[in-house]
Amino acid sequence: MYEDKTLVCKECGSEFVFTAGEQEFYAEKGFVNEPQRCKNCRDSRKSTAKSTRELFTATCASCGKEAKVPFRPREDRPVYCSDCFAKMKEE
Repeated sequence: MYEDKTLVCKECGSEFVFTAGEQEFYAEKGFVNEPQRCKNCRDSRKSTAKSTRELFTATCASCGKEAKVPFRPREDRPVYCSDCFAKMKEE
């Protein structure tokens, strides 16, 4: 049903293959647009976005260790370090 397509990256101009498997995955997820960037450019954009994320320091409400979180902690809500949060999810 799907066939591999060669596309051109809008960022670097190189050609890349949009495989039949990727096309099927996109269709299953309901995506209607084809990718516009090659894997290297997509990965580069993702890592840039992640590195610019502001992290806030908070004290874990369970163990008291320092925790880095991607949201501004509020006084009326507890914040947990990743270890304590994982333990709570298991329970």
